[in-house]
Amino acid sequence: MKQLHIATLLYHEVCDDPRTSGFQRRSALPYKHSREKFRQELDTIALTDRKPKLVSEIDFSAVGRHVLLTFDDGGKSAVYIADQLSARNWKAHFFITTSRVDTPTFVSSADIQYIRRCGHVIGSHSHNHPDIFRDLSPTRLHEEWRISRNYLEDILGEACVCASVPGGDISTAVLASAADCGIRYLFTSEPHLIPFQFNNAWVLGRASIKAAAPLDRVYRLASFEGWTREHAQRRVRVALSKMLSPLYRQYVKRNTSGDSSAA
Repeated sequence: MKQLHIATLLYHEVCDDPRTSGFQRRSALPYKHSREKFRQELDTIALTDRKPKLVSEIDFSAVGRHVLLTFDDGGKSAVYIADQLSARNWKAHFFITTSRVDTPTFVSSADIQYIRRCGHVIGSHSHNHPDIFRDLSPTRLHEEWRISRNYLEDILGEACVCASVPGGDISTAVLASAADCGIRYLFTSEPHLIPFQFNNAWVLGRASIKAAAPLDRVYRLASFEGWTREHAQRRVRVALSKMLSPLYRQYVKRNTSGDSSAA
């Protein structure tokens, strides 16, 4: 049966010096691409002949295949990324951890306005980027989305209807809180191609691209190949994190230490 398939690639930082952009925690390092590697990846995506578009341009009632690009955290390199994409006439989604705005390695309010003027989407990545988001109480979940949305709406003067889940840890409560707070497009870290609706929100999966990712993997994912395997691997990791919850908490704590700005 023909369906709507959306291949969304998840990136973070693009910088030759990891100290200049984004979180300065151990767990962030594998997601910091060099500028040359990122250029190669964009060239690879271009080989698919599918131009990345914005989620707001997609008709969710129609059959089709679309490629989206997303960038989490809101590190300082977002301005460079936006310029590189604009040079190709590509558009993307930038999800901002709003408590970090106007701090040394993150975007400023002026940067956010500039990226939006370039035609890219600005969305929420929560306010504080809690390390295990799904463990928050319903009240805290709502606060993270509400504060972040209000912050971005004040900067941009327009509604913020897109968001991505920090850490990718989802649950029914996470999905419900986002929808309740006015998020209409919620991106997770679950690698699936077929979006689904939860209350009033569309939930979209993403495949995370680390700096060491082979170019052929980037090409396959942008060509809608290998997603079933990626999803199976992700589900195993999530199941283990829940079964071994105390060990998982220790692992997260160890890998997020050393970041003076970490939430």
